[in-house]
Amino acid sequence: MKKYNRIFVIVLDSLGIGAMPDSEKFGDVGVDTFGHILDQMGTLEIPNLKKLGMLNLHCGGNMEKAAEPMGRYARLGEASNGKDTMTGHWEMMGIKTEKPFITFTEHGFPPELIAELEKRCGKRVIGNKSASGTEIIEELGEEEINTGAMIVYTSADSVLQICGNEETFDLQNLYRCCEMAREITLKDEWRVGRVIARPYVGKKKGEFKRTSNRHDYALKPTGPTVLNAMKDKGLDVIGVGKINDIFCGEGITETYHSTSSVNGMEQTIEISKKDFHGLCFVNLVDFDALWGHRRNTEGYGHEIEKFDKNLGVLLEQLKEDDLLILTADHGNDPTYTGSDHTREYVPFIAYSEQMENGGELEGENTFAVIGASIAENFDVDMPEGTIGHSILEKIV
Repeated sequence: MKKYNRIFVIVLDSLGIGAMPDSEKFGDVGVDTFGHILDQMGTLEIPNLKKLGMLNLHCGGNMEKAAEPMGRYARLGEASNGKDTMTGHWEMMGIKTEKPFITFTEHGFPPELIAELEKRCGKRVIGNKSASGTEIIEELGEEEINTGAMIVYTSADSVLQICGNEETFDLQNLYRCCEMAREITLKDEWRVGRVIARPYVGKKKGEFKRTSNRHDYALKPTGPTVLNAMKDKGLDVIGVGKINDIFCGEGITETYHSTSSVNGMEQTIEISKKDFHGLCFVNLVDFDALWGHRRNTEGYGHEIEKFDKNLGVLLEQLKEDDLLILTADHGNDPTYTGSDHTREYVPFIAYSEQMENGGELEGENTFAVIGASIAENFDVDMPEGTIGHSILEKIV
């Protein structure tokens, strides 16, 4: 069986393709991120996704399937108990999460947690509720600047977010406070998936704008992943975007911080011009952060179109012994109620020049087929305790 020298896995963060059978348990009924975007917008300019087979896998609106798709494609279900970023990415690399991360959406964080955070950071907390990041900065930004307080908020995700004005809070102090929050929320009863620093600039309402100096403080994976096994064997594991944060640097040999999803694809294109042996693992967060959570269908659709343009550039750069995999980590249907992720199937699209033809593959019940296939390709043993089976023979 032929093996690939380089594998590129690109996660289109939140681009789900329809509700999983258990979606109602997660509060999601009839959700379909990609399908509903197509239905609402009618058409999207996505010629490269189309030729790889995305519309053959999942279609809608006025779009038509490709007559002869180049890629091999399947629908992947999530085995883990969750619908968040870390659960999805960890599962791709072999970890099944049984106990979901805790959310604080309804009432904010408990007084005991807030009191400890205030004591350790030396700042009064304001906010402490579930909110849109841009809206809570508009609401409380002036108070933070004028009083030296600290905006803390959550969302429908398992996340504690701290806003800080870069001119008055100081970026390094914001990061320090987030590190304190990460340590505090390691307690089992307060176990959140991520703490996120949300810096912004501006002096008054109407002028506030978040910057690209966001930093995520995730929990370490609960065990070794395929990434660890690859790094231990001397292979390259290049993270682009949030990948390094999601895995707390575990198993990563080189990392690139992205200012946007477009920038993330530009970085990936540049990486494709370099010689390396191993994996380039990419997260493109803007689909989720800018459009899914804000329930902006048109913005989400146009983000997909931007991705497709750079996908065309990347396809031209790929070598014959490269493999490209496109997937997602969960859904975030911009037409659905609320602002939470949605429990959905995700796409799996694989393409290489050395494939003789494209076509549909049998669906799988775990994202972990991605990591297991990568492990087999590079003759790496799956770490003890991981899940997943290889489908490499179907994508060569």
